[in-house]
Amino acid sequence: MHRRTFLTLTAATLISPMAARAEALSYTPGMVQDRLAKGETLFLDFTASWCSTCRSQARTINALKSENPAYANGVTFIDIDWDTYGKSELAQSLRIPRRSTLVVLKGEQELGRIVAQTGKADIKALMDTALSAATS
Repeated sequence: MHRRTFLTLTAATLISPMAARAEALSYTPGMVQDRLAKGETLFLDFTASWCSTCRSQARTINALKSENPAYANGVTFIDIDWDTYGKSELAQSLRIPRRSTLVVLKGEQELGRIVAQTGKADIKALMDTALSAATS
């Protein structure tokens, strides 16, 4: 094997797990509508840096992305800062009751939601819903 081929394969092997943990996008006004119009499946995370429930959800989401890279490749994850956008038009239109709310959208439909739940099974079920919608 040539050195260049070896180095390329080694780099690809090291980068692949990182891609599975790709960071979520940070929300900006209009982003959700633009991405839905492009046909993307969105996983919205209404989160706050000071929220322990939000941190627990984030750890679970990242662990699930690491276990199954298809999540990061098929679903668009968007973090929405509760302190900045908790009273925004988006939060009001989706009737988001509080931080630590996770919502899956595709087209003009809400496909699922959980509020203040941190169980791996619950979050995985919501992520599976998003992945199923993204691949159909």
